Amino acid sequence: MRHRPYRTLLLWIIWMLAATGVYFGFYQDAGLWNFLAHDKTRITWIILAFFVFGLASSLALSIALTKESLAARQIEEDVRDKGLIGFETTSESRAVARYFQSLKLAMDSNSKPDAEALLNVELAVFQRMSRSIEVAGNLLITLGLIGTVMGLTLTLTGLTSSLEALGHDQEQLLEGLRKAMAGMGTAFYTTLLGAILGGVLLRVFAQITEQGVEGLFDRTMRICLVYCSADFKPSLERDIRFLDAEMASLGERVKFLQSAFSASRRSMEEFREEVVNLRGLSQEERTSLLETIEMNRQAYMLMRQETRLMKNLNRTFWQRCKDVLRFKPPRTRPPEE
Repeated sequence: MRHRPYRTLLLWIIWMLAATGVYFGFYQDAGLWNFLAHDKTRITWIILAFFVFGLASSLALSIALTKESLAARQIEEDVRDKGLIGFETTSESRAVARYFQSLKLAMDSNSKPDAEALLNVELAVFQRMSRSIEVAGNLLITLGLIGTVMGLTLTLTGLTSSLEALGHDQEQLLEGLRKAMAGMGTAFYTTLLGAILGGVLLRVFAQITEQGVEGLFDRTMRICLVYCSADFKPSLERDIRFLDAEMASLGERVKFLQSAFSASRRSMEEFREEVVNLRGLSQEERTSLLETIEMNRQAYMLMRQETRLMKNLNRTFWQRCKDVLRFKPPRTRPPEE
């Protein structure tokens, strides 16, 4: 029961280890990697590229299903006592969380949704990925058959060239035989890779992920039917759960207010202590403070008087300047002859 959320990922790892061991055990002496390095058609490289893509997709899907199963287990613990009314989602990135959140929104709007259809919609992306892995396996088989036809074509071309050079050109004969053997190798290895990688490995990976999607669907639907179905129709139990949820929410708010009041009270106590400390200053400090205030006042008065004197001096100076500028000397008559 505890390890059920990890079932899909564990099966994927077990099958990957078993397939790797069997594959390398049977074909490590067949010269497969040497052929891949000298394959002129490159059809085997295309087959390996599609296999790596399908393998990575199946691993990503297995990890995603494992995370969804863990989220479903957490949701089951949440709705077991509180029901759908007390469900609060923590992550919108999980399909099962979005599913129960949609059910709760539908319940709040007094509507009864189709739970199975809604779950199919939420898990549709995982189903499409699983089918894509199976399609990749079928595509590898098809590529293997195409490689077989290409290899046979190369073989016939090489044999034709050898037959034409028979008896008069030894080098052309050997070159044709080499092409024929290379074509047979292409036909053999492409068929082998397509059948093993696509027809066996990827199909099993697709089956593992498909079983994981179906298991997630069954578990989520079971949680909905067992713990949440009573909340879709008006009943005394639904009303009681609703009241319990409201009381729990009210209790949380009351706790928050209590903590806020406690913080405010502590702040007021600290402020009162500061006021008491200010009142507890000694008489000398008060006297020194009053003297400082009086000195500042006298300095202000002196500066004010000095400012007035400066204004008067400036006014007198400018007035003298104006008088000088306005002064005109008297006109003198020329002396008489």
